[in-house]
Amino acid sequence: MKSSQLSIGDAAARFDLPTHVLRHWEDVGLLRPARDGGDRRRYGDDDLVRVAVIVRSKRAGMSLEQIGVLLDEKAPERHRVLEEHIADLEQRMADMERSRRMTEHALRCTAHDITTCPRFRSIMAEVVAGTGRWRDAEPPPGAEPWLGAPVESRIPSTDGGEGRPAPASGR
Repeated sequence: MKSSQLSIGDAAARFDLPTHVLRHWEDVGLLRPARDGGDRRRYGDDDLVRVAVIVRSKRAGMSLEQIGVLLDEKAPERHRVLEEHIADLEQRMADMERSRRMTEHALRCTAHDITTCPRFRSIMAEVVAGTGRWRDAEPPPGAEPWLGAPVESRIPSTDGGEGRPAPASGR
């Protein structure tokens, strides 16, 4: 798909960006659009690919400095920067997974104010006390996130929690 040379306004609109963003990216060396006879920026296919890479990389959490290294074919630290970014992505994905589990707990919890749920409060106790960090441990296979008992063995809670382990049957 070949595009003609786009003006800054058309190029910015294609990516739903304000024009000042493309100017800033040019100022920091990420873009080098051609200029026409009137000194107006003209964005060709290669420029648009770079804009797409910058937009995607920004959405993935990369800084403009990291993106500059990514786009610089001569950058000796390229692999180091990309490996650090992958580690950052893995950490953020783990944080998001913990957040998802916390939200699922809040959704199923009968406490209308999650901060009053005894089980939820026990999860937060170390963080609140300043003696711990967010729990990084993954629940065991088949366990309910946050609580540790298998999902299929839960009975309704009367304390505002989402359930407690069912008593062992004599079978």
